Amino acid sequence: MRTKPTSRPNPSGRSRGCAQLDRHILGYRAYLVERGNAAGYVRNCVAAVAHLSMWMKGASKRLSDVDEGLVAEFVDKHLPGCQCATNARYPSTVRAALGHLLVVLREANAISPVPLDITEVGQELRRYDQYMEQVRGLAPKTREGALRIVEALLRKHFSDATIQFDVITAERVRRFFAAQAKNYKTPSSLGVVVSSLRSYFRWRATLGDRTHALVGALAYPANWQLASLPKSLEPAEVEQLEAALGQGGPSMLRADAMVRCMLDLGLRSGEVACLSLDDIDWNASTITLRRTKGRREDVMPLPQATGKAIAKYLRDERPKTQHRMVFARHMTPRERPIGPDLVRKTIRQAYARAGLPHTRSHLLRHTMASRLLAGGSSLKEVADVLRHRSLNTTLIYAKLDSGRLVEVALPWPGIAAAVTTGRAS
Repeated sequence: MRTKPTSRPNPSGRSRGCAQLDRHILGYRAYLVERGNAAGYVRNCVAAVAHLSMWMKGASKRLSDVDEGLVAEFVDKHLPGCQCATNARYPSTVRAALGHLLVVLREANAISPVPLDITEVGQELRRYDQYMEQVRGLAPKTREGALRIVEALLRKHFSDATIQFDVITAERVRRFFAAQAKNYKTPSSLGVVVSSLRSYFRWRATLGDRTHALVGALAYPANWQLASLPKSLEPAEVEQLEAALGQGGPSMLRADAMVRCMLDLGLRSGEVACLSLDDIDWNASTITLRRTKGRREDVMPLPQATGKAIAKYLRDERPKTQHRMVFARHMTPRERPIGPDLVRKTIRQAYARAGLPHTRSHLLRHTMASRLLAGGSSLKEVADVLRHRSLNTTLIYAKLDSGRLVEVALPWPGIAAAVTTGRAS
């Protein structure tokens, strides 16, 4: 469906809005076009900025006033009762468009940078984040999750006031943990809350605070890692999934290549999303994984079927982009790299096309491990292929090796043992 223009033309050519802001509209449009956004989306965004400009002129706002607060005021207060001569008044569209505007204006140094949280809690979180990055070497995603939990604790007890650790007692920590438990479904995810809080309390102990009782107030929920079997596809289901590959349609070649990467190489969804063209050595038939969970570089052989699927996607379907990631978005904005969510969605759709009831993309990684064991590979070899740092992580797959489990199983006592050994009377 074609997008209709969302702003009325100005025959006079004179600015009807804030002249300071209007001078940046051409650069704003170029920013959107360079990132592969569709023409209709660009028109809608420009119309939203023009709408903001007109409102700013009427409200006597200057370009230096533009920030997240002004955008919120415009979207939340002005738009609901807007009578301006424009159709650019849908909150979600306008909010997204003005988010791009803030980026453009800050890159041009036309407005102030993102304001720092100068409250006591904000400063505390920045110090702790610096510690996690520089001392513990934690990845940004890990630090982000930990900071979110610690911030919830500090905001609950201090809001924007001075942090006084004498106020936080073991009982209060237990109550906070009990309240947080309602937001988590599995013991492992709840264990992240425990580890995040314990790590924070230990850091505070290095600063001289008495937090030993707070650390002891938190116990990890029972989570027996070897209590269940890792779920994987049955051999017939693998054949069913592979038979469903090669279908025609939009983004099908990308889907085929993603399935092969996860099924043949055992890659995680995030690793598939981060694959770069520079990671593949076509002459040596190898692929280098640089952005892994363990933050190591691992060189793996590139199976023929996987290489063919990737090459066919690159040759026949991948859109042209400025970035060099293997897998690209097929809808605007194409220049924005894909994320793990798109990979997981693609795998779910592949399951559905194959008529399989599964939804988790990680099943393909488990499936690869079980196929290796069934083929005679040792646990050490499986651990190397899956890139596990500890062999203990791989031990759970021993439960899938039914052939070797039969060899070590003791005979059942009594009549059953006699029958199996041929001594039944």
